[in-house]
Amino acid sequence: MTSINKITPKLTGPLVVAPVYDGLCTFEFAIAAEIFGLHRPEMGPGWYRFASAAIEPGPLRAHGGLNVTSDGGLELLERADLIVMAGWKGADVPVPDAFAKRLRRAWQRGARLASICSGAFVLAATGLLDGRRAATHWRYADKLRERHPGIAVDAGVLYVEEERVLTSAGSAAGIDLMLHIVRADFGVEAANSVARRLVMPAHRSGGQAQFIERPVPADRGHRLAGVLEQVRADLRAPWTVERMAEAALMSPRTFLRRFTEATGQSPGDWLIAERVAEARRLLEASSLPVERIAAAAGFGSVQALRHHFQARLGLAPRAYRASFGTSEVSRSSI
Repeated sequence: MTSINKITPKLTGPLVVAPVYDGLCTFEFAIAAEIFGLHRPEMGPGWYRFASAAIEPGPLRAHGGLNVTSDGGLELLERADLIVMAGWKGADVPVPDAFAKRLRRAWQRGARLASICSGAFVLAATGLLDGRRAATHWRYADKLRERHPGIAVDAGVLYVEEERVLTSAGSAAGIDLMLHIVRADFGVEAANSVARRLVMPAHRSGGQAQFIERPVPADRGHRLAGVLEQVRADLRAPWTVERMAEAALMSPRTFLRRFTEATGQSPGDWLIAERVAEARRLLEASSLPVERIAAAAGFGSVQALRHHFQARLGLAPRAYRASFGTSEVSRSSI
């Protein structure tokens, strides 16, 4: 049996296992390895342990002509806390039954299963996506629906999480999903630290659109970016479409059109998502009373914060703090 201690010495955190296969999607695998397998002494000994598991005999090759040597075999799945399926050989390539059964057994004992891009076809083969929403790259969405009609395939989002089964769209969306997992496991500051090393945005909502229909002209894109930064810097302000449009030097009608093209969201939906994200950060990292957090995030009232927080995350703010706040914050009186 493979010794995890030899693979990840001095670490005690959740074990993340990434299956590898002949034809491995190099970039998707590298996302999992970078986020969960990179040495991060600043995170302490409770950080993730990471291992690769070969699902078939070698020799194994990865895109780009690389040879793959794994840390172990399918036995690693039996101990994994999180299994990240980094792509798959192709939408038309069958998933071995024995592999699918191993993944299902892992989920049944409490492990989380996550996929990046075409890895959704592997999770679909387990049957665990039936009756659930799932994301995949928009190019594969129709084929996934055709092959697995019991899945509610959502081709318009970055990632979806349902009952310990997590799926994401294209490769970059896989980074968003992995950061989402870090945020859930270790808090917003840890996710921000990982994102900074990746030179990535700290958070993109899973409901954000995968792609935009038309590129935004450079000058207008620059103006929009400036407005977004203005809003983020002062979420307490009463931002209306008219006020944002004025800051962007556009008419409200043009601003609405350009904003939707650039973000895939309406200004109102985007603003709520930003305010919820700020409330999450404060709930996780501060001991401020919920009333002050509601005001700081721009909701104006605890009732408004609770409504939008519950709608977006499925938890009340206090319950979220109890689950994801630091130990000092969670013990504080709220």
